Amino acid sequence: MNPNLITSTSDTIDPIFMAYFGIALVLLLGVTVTMIWFVIRYHRSRNPQPTSQVTSNLWLELVWTIVPTLLVLGMFYYGWAGYLALRNVPAGALAVTAEARMWAWSFIYPNGKTSNRLYVPVGQAVRVELVSRDVLHAFYIPAFRVKRDAVPGLSGYVWFVASKAGAYDIFCAEYCGVGHSAMTTSVEALPAADFAVWLATTAPGSVDRGRALLAEHGCLGCHSLDGSAGPGPTFKSIFGRAESVRRDGQVVGIVVDEAYLREAILHPEAAIVVGFDPIMPASADLKPEELAAILSTLRGLP
Repeated sequence: MNPNLITSTSDTIDPIFMAYFGIALVLLLGVTVTMIWFVIRYHRSRNPQPTSQVTSNLWLELVWTIVPTLLVLGMFYYGWAGYLALRNVPAGALAVTAEARMWAWSFIYPNGKTSNRLYVPVGQAVRVELVSRDVLHAFYIPAFRVKRDAVPGLSGYVWFVASKAGAYDIFCAEYCGVGHSAMTTSVEALPAADFAVWLATTAPGSVDRGRALLAEHGCLGCHSLDGSAGPGPTFKSIFGRAESVRRDGQVVGIVVDEAYLREAILHPEAAIVVGFDPIMPASADLKPEELAAILSTLRGLP
């Protein structure tokens, strides 16, 4: 592996990409220059009467048939070899499940630990199993040169070896609704010892746990914590706030309390805040203790 590259997949993809780019550039310049030369050299003003009538040239036809064929076969070979390298996961790879939902990623580790960021050890192969709970998403790490769809009802995977510690962006590269642009997170590549410590740590307290759950379940893709506008109402100072909601076809005024928030999380279609679209998915799979942690966090927000 090239030590200047950050993943094994970069080592596989980048040389092939640059080779293809070089071939395409040479062909583009060659064809363009040749066409311009022919236009100038054989313009009608220079040749008012044809001086020759060439109908065929065996050697020229062989060259423009054989050379492109060999070129395409060579490109196919290296493309296929690169594809196989991306699909054949080394033995002993760390298995992590990436669960996509509107509009967040959750990463589940073999010991049951869940995170809204993908923590990986430097120098070890990592296999990321991709699943989707709702619509089509695409798991994309530009720096690692990996991208694959997460399809409801199907399972796919990507793998890589992070060779440098650092944080690298993860995006959803398939439009999945109004919160698509906010469906971002990161890979946190840690030294092996630091990763082992992180993996062994227990869950934080209820307030921090609630904030983590908000991120894990995609809530922060639509609801801001700082008052900024988004597809959904902001969480800033939400407890005790006066709102107008549409309930049973009528607009009514409410004061946001725990009962309303509980209903809004479990049955979001029951009362829609005026000015917002009914796009929030239900969170009926939340455990009671998770819901309590979220409500505790929302209650404590300034």
